[in-house]
Amino acid sequence: MDIGVHTPPLYGESLEDALAYLDGIGVDAVEPGVGGHPGDTHMPRGEYLDDEAAQQELADLLDEYDVRISALATHNNPLHPDDETAAEADTELREAVELADQLDVGTVTCFSGLPAGGPDDEVPNWITAPWPGEHAEAHDYQWEEVAIPYWSELAEYAADHGVDLAIEMHPNMLVYEPSGMLRLREETNERVGANFDPSHLYWQGIEVTDAIRLLGEHDAIHHFHAKDTKVYDANAQYKGVLDTTPYDEEADRSWLFRSVGYGHGEDHWKDIVSTLRMVGYDGALSIEHEDSLTSSNEGLEKAVAMLQRAVFRDQPGEAYWA
Repeated sequence: MDIGVHTPPLYGESLEDALAYLDGIGVDAVEPGVGGHPGDTHMPRGEYLDDEAAQQELADLLDEYDVRISALATHNNPLHPDDETAAEADTELREAVELADQLDVGTVTCFSGLPAGGPDDEVPNWITAPWPGEHAEAHDYQWEEVAIPYWSELAEYAADHGVDLAIEMHPNMLVYEPSGMLRLREETNERVGANFDPSHLYWQGIEVTDAIRLLGEHDAIHHFHAKDTKVYDANAQYKGVLDTTPYDEEADRSWLFRSVGYGHGEDHWKDIVSTLRMVGYDGALSIEHEDSLTSSNEGLEKAVAMLQRAVFRDQPGEAYWA
């Protein structure tokens, strides 16, 4: 397995300086943003798409620092009820797929998006309960009228380019947990799978290793985000975990995104690595730093150090004892 980094925390540095830094702390792979919420500071896709010279310069730079690209990231909402917003997100996704194909990257990380609750609504609607009945009807509309048609077409587009679509299961998106992930995959094709980010599953009460096994049974893990979460019971016991408190009001939140190892211990992360290997995932563990209690550099360095003790570098040998 490779230790990777999703690069937005280093947007204050040039791509070359970021690669030099990451190489120095033992990182094997990067996941640069090419649009959407991650932005494209390190890799403006318009500067690389269809430009063989720019792509060769990028390849030389990656070779210089012995780093590979694990995925191109563009997280946005292609199912948004505002046509202009949805069209922009769709363009980002399709161009990211094209660029991934040209760079032989193989994976684009993204969100499922979230539609409105009906054709005349103007705001995306995250539905989490089937009652009153209009919510169930709205949920059916979101899947049957919007998400399945859109993702069926995009999945074929990705298949034509030989690229996997790795969807992060994210609350406030239509696909936010493993059963929804499998439904979308079953409705489309095998190019649709998960960018498995455990941080969003922890606070939902989902057992992460069980979710890895479930998705792994369907070969539905295309990428992995190494990101932790800590639930703070002092707040969660009376607020619950559906918390709208701003992320920078740390002491008042029910949970926070944390650097790897600061939400769950090293033994847990070693169990994650082992379970990933059991289900056949041997790609990057791409660290996504969103811990507001520490700096980007310190958070990244502590996460890398812990994952270096957890990852398996070699393929397993023959089980001679068996």
